[in-house]
Amino acid sequence: MVWSTKRSVLAACTMAFFATMVARLAISPVVPAISAEFGVSNAVIGLALSGMWLAYALAQFPSGLVGDRIGERLVILVAVGGTAVASLLLAVSPFFWTFLLFTVVLGGAAGLHYSVATTLLSRTFENTGTAVGIHSAGAPVAGLVAPVGAAYVGTFFGWRYAVALGVVAAVPTVFLVAYGIPSVAPQHPQKPIRDRVNSGILLDLLSRPPIAGTVVISVLAAFVWQGTASFLPTFLVEHRSYSETTAGIVFSGYFVAQGIGQPGIGWLSDRIGRDRAMGLCMASGIVGYTLYVAGPGLGAVAAATVLVGVAMSWGSAMLPKVLDNMSTQEEGLGFGLVRTTYMVVGASGSVGVGALADLFGWATAFLVLAGIQGAILLALLGASARRQLKSMHKDEHRADPSTD
Repeated sequence: MVWSTKRSVLAACTMAFFATMVARLAISPVVPAISAEFGVSNAVIGLALSGMWLAYALAQFPSGLVGDRIGERLVILVAVGGTAVASLLLAVSPFFWTFLLFTVVLGGAAGLHYSVATTLLSRTFENTGTAVGIHSAGAPVAGLVAPVGAAYVGTFFGWRYAVALGVVAAVPTVFLVAYGIPSVAPQHPQKPIRDRVNSGILLDLLSRPPIAGTVVISVLAAFVWQGTASFLPTFLVEHRSYSETTAGIVFSGYFVAQGIGQPGIGWLSDRIGRDRAMGLCMASGIVGYTLYVAGPGLGAVAAATVLVGVAMSWGSAMLPKVLDNMSTQEEGLGFGLVRTTYMVVGASGSVGVGALADLFGWATAFLVLAGIQGAILLALLGASARRQLKSMHKDEHRADPSTD
């Protein structure tokens, strides 16, 4: 097999996503040590992490606009280089307020990457779903490696060295991006960004029926993803009575399943359609979350982990659908706008699932997640039925000359 420029672009984008995710995930395993050194509560550390993820979500929209103006390659370089710098500053932070500031900077820098990388891949590959799926797999692979690596390094060398793993991942990736992604002419090099940030244009994009429906579905699916990523280990400890070690192993298995599921669902969406692939994800999730709550024994948990990993690979089907319904000229602006919209709202999953667990218990909280996926599946089936009825009416109209 001959290595091509397309594969270099895909490899560089995937490694960039991996590096930016490693930098963010390396913080959580050493939160107790950070809290002890700075003398702050876990809730205050949580505020810093919330700021990081919010900055990550908010950076999606402007990154697409900037990419259209100066080119995707330069934005990806800034994202990975900024991640390296922010991770280094975090590792040497002398005060908590500087730690908080650089945590938010890290989220903003990392958030510059995804939208422009996805837009670049859509311009490079015909099978967008497959390419986006492989690119998206960089995150779950980081989810498998980063927490374990950060916990190990933090135990033996301290939290600062653990956080510095973000530097270790990002610096080589800067060179990979610099040499692996060729310079591509930007979509709108002369048009001022402020001229494109028009409320009418933005509302038109978000209200376009295929995109509007996809955004609503993505908000609900992102809620489920965020709640799972935040509380799956806690659920396993408190509801299934597993040890923290066993819960950590299962959590790593979830990332492995998602890492395999992302490119698989992307490939499938190119062949059977975006909505059908998304429906498969949701059906897997309904069964998976139900098994987590009521399935007997470790075998049920193992099966649930695989099914939930597949379910949370939904982005590989839905994100290409967004691009399918935009022109090439709209992708930089529109894709970033969609990402920011559903991620900011979907980020409430952490708060929502935590509140459900406090009020009604973990079983109810995870069954609600299954119910949300059931609602998405019903919506997809309903949309499919409406399309079929519309197609039948058109066929009948053509077959009956009297209606002309």
